[in-house]
Amino acid sequence: YFLIFAVMRLTKPTLFTNIPVTCEERDLPGNLFNQLMKDDPSAVKGAETLMLGEMLTLPQNFGNIFLGETFSSYISVHNDSNQVVKDILVKADLQTSSQRLNLSASSAAVAELKPDCCIDDVIHHEVKEIGTHILVCAVSYTTQTGEKMYFRKFFKFQVLKPLDVKTKFYNAETDEVFLEAQIQNITTSPMFMEKVSLEPSMMYSVAELNTVDKVGKSESTFGARTYLQPMDTRQYLYCLKPKQEFAEKAGVIKGVTVIGKLDIVWKTNLGERGRLQTSQLQRMAPGYGDVRLSLETIPDTVNLEEPFDITCKITNCSERTMDLVLEMCNTNSIHWCGVSGRQLGKLHPSSSLHLALTLLSSVQGLQSVSGLRLTDTFLKRTYEYDDIAQVCVVSSEVKQS
Repeated sequence: YFLIFAVMRLTKPTLFTNIPVTCEERDLPGNLFNQLMKDDPSAVKGAETLMLGEMLTLPQNFGNIFLGETFSSYISVHNDSNQVVKDILVKADLQTSSQRLNLSASSAAVAELKPDCCIDDVIHHEVKEIGTHILVCAVSYTTQTGEKMYFRKFFKFQVLKPLDVKTKFYNAETDEVFLEAQIQNITTSPMFMEKVSLEPSMMYSVAELNTVDKVGKSESTFGARTYLQPMDTRQYLYCLKPKQEFAEKAGVIKGVTVIGKLDIVWKTNLGERGRLQTSQLQRMAPGYGDVRLSLETIPDTVNLEEPFDITCKITNCSERTMDLVLEMCNTNSIHWCGVSGRQLGKLHPSSSLHLALTLLSSVQGLQSVSGLRLTDTFLKRTYEYDDIAQVCVVSSEVKQS
């Protein structure tokens, strides 16, 4: 061949590390090893026994490539002959398990290449698949005699998974959804977590619960420098609330399973950036049955044997109209105030009504609100609601804080 083809991966340099060798002065070498470390230009002055130096070293091998990072490579075609070659076309493709991508910056051929000259190109590609990748580099050209030449080279590398992401969902009674995302660094080097955010679906708004307020400033719960060491796991928490236009439609929110997707951005080594975006996260839709009863308002602490008010929300989650009757059953500690067995009227599908109720407790401590019964007179079906909420009952002589 007239041409020589070379490929080199472009990566950031690394900090030079050395292995300190020392001994006590009474040993045979005396102070020789210590003096050699002090004279070593790669050692940190005053901290020669530390392995980390102040110098940078160029990559000595291909290194690891992780999903979400940008693969960069330098491609060079050099004319190693003493003849001028013409119509040089350099093509770089990346073959994955599912597709073949063209990474060449230009598809036009170079008219001629003189002896000892070269054609250089830099390619970039954001890695979006795990597994085997093959960089296929092809060169075609024409010699002075008119002979058409062609050759290819293959460079194979593996793309690894950098993070392990696990999610847990918690469905609250108020239609809120809490998402816990556990993110683990499964690489061999620390990561600087630049951003971990949740992009909610169109029906929800999100509030991040990963900061604390200190002296009027919002700080991350993980500290100012959010480094994630190898094999360490960090939990992120988010609260999703249904938007007002969807919250009023009980049947819509009940069946929503798509929550959103996580967007994770990190940096490694000397600022190499990586980004991952998960697929749409899905939860198990909560089952409310035909009739859903939730508490809108309830006091945290009440006085013993003194009435207090609560507000309930009753929602028809079925596809038929109901005619409801409310019954209130006393328990050993909770006593309802009012008329039991009263008619609530007809409730259409996906409709709600608010109900103000009064009760009192005859026992101190943390008491459970129970004993509500809803009966649909159309189907003669009764729905029982116990352990709706809990309230702290204290003696009236104890001052509530």
